[in-house]
Amino acid sequence: MKMLFHYNWAVREEWFAWCEEISEAELLKPRTGGVGGILHTLFHVIDVEWIWIRVLQGKSDFNDSFDDYRSIRQVRELEAAFRPEVESFVLNWNEGMENREFRDTGPGGNETLDTWGEVVRHMIAHEIHHVGQLSVWSREIGRKPVSANLIGRGLASGKRG
Repeated sequence: MKMLFHYNWAVREEWFAWCEEISEAELLKPRTGGVGGILHTLFHVIDVEWIWIRVLQGKSDFNDSFDDYRSIRQVRELEAAFRPEVESFVLNWNEGMENREFRDTGPGGNETLDTWGEVVRHMIAHEIHHVGQLSVWSREIGRKPVSANLIGRGLASGKRG
């Protein structure tokens, strides 16, 4: 599980670098699917990751709007502000946390019961899903997407490649 967070963070960093070579207009342009455009999607995955970690710990969530983070610099700064808390949670994950109950009341008022392990794996899959959208959009503007390959990153051995 920890390795997949490191994978997502490495791929995210590569997307940040990719975005620095793209015009602001392209980064902000509304796209089909996803939550908006390229930059808004990066904001969204960072926002959702941090909110889930906070909610699992019984802390307040984040209510800022993407309208306050409309540059790659601002989104990078937001990620840098959130990362220490997220990384601490991930690095301190242990088997005892896996089956802790998580009760959530959805928008329709329906309560669901999940485990922390399910929620954490959902967070991982959520970002991977949105990275796929970024890849499609990069091709639409004629750019090569960031590689989503987990192999060759040195994550299993502890080396970061």
